Amino acid sequence: MSFFPKISFQHEVEEYLTKVFRNNEFITALGTQEAESKYQSLLSHLSHPPGFTTVRVNTHLASVKHVKKLLLEEIQKQFKGLCVPVLEHPKLQDILLIPVIGPRRNLKKHASEVIVGAHCGYAVLRGAHVYVPGIISASRFMKAGDLVSVYSDIEGKCKRGAKEFEGVKVFLGNGISELSRSEIFSSSGPLSGMGIRMIEPVYLSPSFDDVLPSHLFLQNLPSAVVSHILSPQPGERILDMCAAPGGKTTHLATLMHDQGEVIAMDKIANKVKKIKQNAELLQLNCIKAFCYDGTKALSVEKREDEQEGPPFLPESFDRILLDAPCSGMGQRPNMAYSLTLKEVTSYQPLQRKLFTVAVKLLKPGGILVYSTCTITLSENEEQVAWALKTFPCLQLQPQEPHIGGEGMRGAGLSLDQLRLLQRFDPSAATLQGMDMNSLQDSREDDLISLANKDCIGFFIAKFMKSTSK
Repeated sequence: MSFFPKISFQHEVEEYLTKVFRNNEFITALGTQEAESKYQSLLSHLSHPPGFTTVRVNTHLASVKHVKKLLLEEIQKQFKGLCVPVLEHPKLQDILLIPVIGPRRNLKKHASEVIVGAHCGYAVLRGAHVYVPGIISASRFMKAGDLVSVYSDIEGKCKRGAKEFEGVKVFLGNGISELSRSEIFSSSGPLSGMGIRMIEPVYLSPSFDDVLPSHLFLQNLPSAVVSHILSPQPGERILDMCAAPGGKTTHLATLMHDQGEVIAMDKIANKVKKIKQNAELLQLNCIKAFCYDGTKALSVEKREDEQEGPPFLPESFDRILLDAPCSGMGQRPNMAYSLTLKEVTSYQPLQRKLFTVAVKLLKPGGILVYSTCTITLSENEEQVAWALKTFPCLQLQPQEPHIGGEGMRGAGLSLDQLRLLQRFDPSAATLQGMDMNSLQDSREDDLISLANKDCIGFFIAKFMKSTSK
């Protein structure tokens, strides 16, 4: 059952996506009706948050059992005695799953309204409180301590500081204002800090503001799967090509027991700073982060200086993760996708440039994992078909664990090749919502199975570079 309207796209992007999900290969395999219903279901899922909050335990500092116990206590405290379980993922030993309760349909709406930006709204739907920079508008007489209803301006039409807003807005739940309207919009510039403490969100999931920051890392389930598939070993030299904000980088370092070297690159300086902060917070020493453009990371001749950073000589790395910049259409929740068709189609050539560099930097016998958080064919299965044709030295490898679906038809790959790929397709789950009764009636393995499906849209391919020249 949908609670929010389906995700909306710019007209030309919608046309493009419809063609992707009506391609001949796909329709021949599924039939027109099944293909169409799968596509419509996907559009509904994308506007709703995933059914579980995924937490990765920093096993470098603490055991999963210990963190699970602390998390259960924290949830009891936040949810005032509501008994929500914390599940251990049977195939991902460092992952804990917390079911999301919602949508809660009978919340009373208050006269005093606060409008937040779309990105702030999506964070609220995944358990966050509202911070001042996210607030766009507040009712005229709002004071600190008032009960307010919070709405998301999904189309970005509300003017900052407005006293009311009649445009498209989506109800996110109720909270208590920490500040008055005049404090939020004072001329001395926007404050930072919490603006609204959410007390009745439409989707109830724990807030992780300052909760066990060095012991856990919030990650989407498929993002945690990626590092397990790359499977870095202690002592190896690993490259994370597009690494910010460092979730996968720190996961790789943890899986290697902080032994070896993880080189993390990103071309935006602030993002590199974030990687370094996360490495420090999780107390990981084998990570070296550099501000560098991955497309230029290959050096042809040995440099005079003994600098350890990029560019690197060919065949320098045992394993490479290319979690590529992408159109991000698999992110959830997203009610109004803002990119133009020109922006969406700009990613394929960039990904190919990065991929070409990655292949050259990889040692023979090495492993390359390519991933995106999008749902198109051009950035996923088509890239695999192109890679296999362009680089005869690459072979697709089976993935462990394989908890998503197989690759999507439409790029001319064989069934055997599609089975080696992993595509997390949110439409594989039924959009059912979860209340305390249905949660208590559910078996743990059914919940795990649901968590494997009801996550963001994501794609993973694993290649090995052959040793024969």
